[in-house]
Amino acid sequence: MRYLPHTPQDIQAMLQTIGVSSVEDLFASIPPELRLKQPLKIPPALSELELRSEILKISKRNTSVRDAISFLGGGAYHHYIPSPISQLINRGEFFTAYTPYQPEVSQGTLQALFEYQTMLCELTGMEIANASNYDASTACAEALLMAHRLNGKKRGLVACTVHPQYRKVMRTYLERFGFVIDEIPYAPDGTIDYKSLGSLMNGDIGSILVQSPNYFGVIEDLDRISLEARKHGAVFITAASEPLSAALLKTPGESGADIAVMEGQSFGVGLNFGGPYLGIFASRQQFVRSLPGRLVGETTDVDGKRGYVLTFSTREQHIRREKATSNICTNQGLCALMASIYLSLLGKQGLVELARLNLSRATYAKKELLKTGKIKILFDGPTFNEFVISLPNAEGVLEKLRGKGIFGGILIDRYYDELKNALLVCVTEMNGKDEIDLFVKELAHAS
Repeated sequence: MRYLPHTPQDIQAMLQTIGVSSVEDLFASIPPELRLKQPLKIPPALSELELRSEILKISKRNTSVRDAISFLGGGAYHHYIPSPISQLINRGEFFTAYTPYQPEVSQGTLQALFEYQTMLCELTGMEIANASNYDASTACAEALLMAHRLNGKKRGLVACTVHPQYRKVMRTYLERFGFVIDEIPYAPDGTIDYKSLGSLMNGDIGSILVQSPNYFGVIEDLDRISLEARKHGAVFITAASEPLSAALLKTPGESGADIAVMEGQSFGVGLNFGGPYLGIFASRQQFVRSLPGRLVGETTDVDGKRGYVLTFSTREQHIRREKATSNICTNQGLCALMASIYLSLLGKQGLVELARLNLSRATYAKKELLKTGKIKILFDGPTFNEFVISLPNAEGVLEKLRGKGIFGGILIDRYYDELKNALLVCVTEMNGKDEIDLFVKELAHAS
């Protein structure tokens, strides 16, 4: 939308229409002692041309992944976004990106969300998927709440290898419900400590939430965790911040998960300065009445033609808010549309090939880093496209790399005090062999 200021004539015409003589009269109800008595300290007005030039100058002070070589991950992944996505989301059928309450004017959006749900069921191996949540962190919290609705228990186990920011959101989200979260520590290989899991399990535990690949990039044995959950009657929840891994790994459904949560940012949504992102939420058919968020279903109209509507959408979801199964506005419609387009463009085989490319490049980077003799791989569990390395003076090394135009990874002692001089490194299809070789060379030199 272009910025078109009102002229004095426009302002006067509007004042006459509403029956006041001046702009000041609009604020007559505000006590004089509360009003600003001097002009705001802002620079003088600029023309559109001058303003555009000034904003462009300011924007050039930012450094993005397009201006540097990036090996950052940790829940926000630099993947290629196909150009058709930006073109298609601007079509008229999709202008209602928000919750489509009126199906008669929202068929384009509803059909896209229905197809999104279908593709996510295939990807997760689950029977139902909602029309998305805000992001993975809030979806994790909603999953624990859903588990509570299913069995009435207010205690859950969450692996400490789940993304630290997700865990913070879960605690904040669930505190007012009196929900207690106990954390499962990690083992030397970077997976959860199964001995601790066994000792923590008891009849009070209603849910177990584990991320795979976890925050360290290590792949968990979901089958083994599922058996432990079944043994104690707990709802088993899986999470993933890098959904592309699902193209190669056994699906949560095949591993016995009851609820599967993912961050959908990798599927054509982009980094977006940290948001908005996309919370993927899938579950088993038997739990559909407890599913949070929106669910789109296929039906027929009075003429027998195919159509799409919101289904299992109780009046509490929109009116009696305190009875709702989730936040009133948990649908992240536009981001879900972008994911739908992305997944349909790549198709099943394309997604697998892309996942293999990510895996092979990360494996190559890991091997080359080890060859330097200065860098250690901290955890020896299997990984996808992220892994943790240990090196001397990691913070100083990162600073030197930034001077070379390289974002070398994330210092993880900000979340794990015991992991000093450890970097979380991510490699995607955006990092070619030349970039990886340069990264290894500069990292070894800076170390």
